[in-house]
Amino acid sequence: MALALKAQHTFETENLESHRKIVKFVLLKKSEPDHSERAELASFEETMLPHLDAAHNLARWLLRNEQDAQDVVQEAYLRAFKSFSGFHGSNGRAWLLTIVRNTSYTLLKKNRAVDLSTTFDEEIHASDHESASPAAILEHAEDAELIGKAMHELPAEFREIVILRHQQDLSYKEIGEILRIPPGTVMSRLARARGKLKEYFAAQIGKEK
Repeated sequence: MALALKAQHTFETENLESHRKIVKFVLLKKSEPDHSERAELASFEETMLPHLDAAHNLARWLLRNEQDAQDVVQEAYLRAFKSFSGFHGSNGRAWLLTIVRNTSYTLLKKNRAVDLSTTFDEEIHASDHESASPAAILEHAEDAELIGKAMHELPAEFREIVILRHQQDLSYKEIGEILRIPPGTVMSRLARARGKLKEYFAAQIGKEK
């Protein structure tokens, strides 16, 4: 099933550059590095700032609020810089997205903005979708606006795994490292998430008949 996620919640070039400057300012201001730490800050920016758009996208999808997403990204970058001396891996994006995810969930739990264990509402989205053709479901799955609505209906644990796989193009192993679950669990959870999306699309087809 093709998912039109690439264009969702991405920064325009001007906005991305503006946010990049804000993040750099926050890092400089709040971390207050001395002369010896400025070289480390420069190395951190070179390694991690290229992943700013990915960090923003994940936070935006999880939080469903632009301002919260920007605040979380800034906080995540600050946390990442403070822990950067302990980073010895080669996958900076996965490492950073782990911090973004954890920071997002901290905010969600603090604000109690969502019930993280919420399940997909089968009664609302159930219909005579079993009769929907695969071609019709695929056509709806390629509708970016409908994808957005369907994604917002998913529980956070399903939403994040779809984003990490289909938008960030991460491997099952990388996703497992971020979520701290085995690759097999990643695959089964992703399959369940895709199934829920398919149910949603099929339900929309049923409403249009």
